[in-house]
Amino acid sequence: MNSKPRTARDVLNELRWREGKSLKDSEIWYADRMKPEGYKIIQGGEISELGRGYFTIGETMLPYYKIVRITYRDEVIFERKDEKPTTDK
Repeated sequence: MNSKPRTARDVLNELRWREGKSLKDSEIWYADRMKPEGYKIIQGGEISELGRGYFTIGETMLPYYKIVRITYRDEVIFERKDEKPTTDK
């Protein structure tokens, strides 16, 4: 059986709603061309809303497709195959 790959949105929703998990214990590595390293790390606790195509931090809506990695308690639980951060934290 070939299952559909989990999306960044799926992973974030699981962290938010699954018992025993916590969105605030996650880090989202977000592609940002303005940063020398090419990404910005966002703390999961900063996310105020998980929408259909975007997630919200404060008043800023950010698209899921720019998420390159999600870590949960220092374990990588999502990584976009086509674009990996070049350095580890």
